[in-house]
Amino acid sequence: MFREVKGFAQFISVERGLMLFMISVGVAFLTAGALAWSSALYLGVTVFCIWSAVDAINNVCDVDLDVLSDPHRAQFTKRLGKVGLFIVGTFTVVSLAMGAVTMITYVVLFVALGLVFGVLYSVPPFRLRKTAYKPIVNFTVGAVPVLIVAAFFDAFSISVVSLVLLIGATTAINSLWEDLADYASDFNSGSRTVPIIFGFRKGLFFTIIMGYAMIPMMVFVGLLFQLGWIYYASLLGLAAFISLRLIQKRVTLFQDHKRDATKLHKLGEVLAKDFVIIASVFTLSLMVSSLLKISPVIF
Repeated sequence: MFREVKGFAQFISVERGLMLFMISVGVAFLTAGALAWSSALYLGVTVFCIWSAVDAINNVCDVDLDVLSDPHRAQFTKRLGKVGLFIVGTFTVVSLAMGAVTMITYVVLFVALGLVFGVLYSVPPFRLRKTAYKPIVNFTVGAVPVLIVAAFFDAFSISVVSLVLLIGATTAINSLWEDLADYASDFNSGSRTVPIIFGFRKGLFFTIIMGYAMIPMMVFVGLLFQLGWIYYASLLGLAAFISLRLIQKRVTLFQDHKRDATKLHKLGEVLAKDFVIIASVFTLSLMVSSLLKISPVIF
């Protein structure tokens, strides 16, 4: 039973869906300037359904690639068979229906846009996930939820646009970490992702630099929305966390990778998992900080 639940959770990428749910709820509080719980939860569920559909179709299309990078997920997807397509269709219809219920043209448009980019990302002959354009497409994973919320509240201020860029850039960089973890399967399948084009070592350093480059933007968005100290404390903690990891692994990071490329690849996998933790904590801190800004009843 547990294996089935775990397999389904991986099939629709519950982890990513929950992060985007938290982002949507937090952005709804900030945009509305009030604890609009009903609207925030509705938009959060809508976004969750969109990316459940997108991630499910990605797993269906990538089942052969996942045999190497994630055997358990690939096995579960194969076992689902046509049921997997039914799940994709169900989440697609539900997300479109939830968008239509709002009767707001731009909400429906952005919901549809998220689904369209999901198709471009995974489905042949497009399959942009196998190209260097993957981070650009992944930008929409974070940007679309914020745009949906902005359209719902009809709020497209400089602060909201900055948040669109921040969350979009965060998911784009997250895709670079995913490429490091999937390097072996992507290389064998003929993909042209960033680490393959530039080489694993250069791709790793590029991804690390891009990760640190996010910090000023995160601070800037916090200042625009006047978020509290918890937000900045979490940023400091996350920066310290990844910095300590890099210091700990400095020998592997700077050694001659030609002598032992395996260790460098393992480091890429470790850092990819670390970034999932970082992204989860960041989105949680954003949601909590948004809540506390509107209703500072705890602190």
